[in-house]
Amino acid sequence: MARSLAGLFLAFATSAVATGSDIPPHGKAVVLFNGRDLANFDTFIQNQGLNHDPDRVFRTEKGVIHVSGKEFGYIITRREFANYYLRAEFKWGDGTYAPRQGQARDSGILYHVQGAQKVWPTSIEFQILEGGTGDFWMTDGGALTGSNGERVTGPPGKALKIDRIGKGPATNVTGFRDPVGEVEKPHGEWNLLELVVQGGRVRQFVNGKLANEGSAAYPSSGKILFQSEGAEVFFRNIKLYPLKTSPD
Repeated sequence: MARSLAGLFLAFATSAVATGSDIPPHGKAVVLFNGRDLANFDTFIQNQGLNHDPDRVFRTEKGVIHVSGKEFGYIITRREFANYYLRAEFKWGDGTYAPRQGQARDSGILYHVQGAQKVWPTSIEFQILEGGTGDFWMTDGGALTGSNGERVTGPPGKALKIDRIGKGPATNVTGFRDPVGEVEKPHGEWNLLELVVQGGRVRQFVNGKLANEGSAAYPSSGKILFQSEGAEVFFRNIKLYPLKTSPD
């Protein structure tokens, strides 16, 4: 979810690789996407409202969620979640569409979603963006304390970000790749996203590498949504594992 507001850049000398010790003990998977339909989700399309998607912005194809990107909106879980380990895979398609036509392909996973259905609700975002996957975005009152100790709160109706670990300078053009610290695989290949939410602490991993971490998340629980934001994108293997241990 790219925004025009200036971000907060956090530089780190090294990046971490996800290991078994990074993932707390967890229970059996809650399968959010069953590979056949979107039974566990509601759909919201800007200017169409809830569960009205006449142009099939979101559709399922052979175990994959195909997001056209032609309209802004999302699918959102019907349940709320707290203290979990989320895994999902994504890859980019080809199309980009107004108002982001020709710009870096953009999507995201918003979590701890609270409040009214709109573009975009109160939440914290696991950014999916060419050159910026792994950034945090705090939207419409969502808040997080970054690794440098600075508290970032999204203004009402707007958003602020914390750049991912080791991120280089960005250019907002389709196909952009970070020349310094790219974490995505080449265009058209599947990428693994992992999110660990434990109390107020959150950690985001991209293809096994720690991309970002923060603490004192607000909200600390809520629904989870997957965006359509001007670019064709595909999701698969979306699973959530409740954590067995209580947060410290």
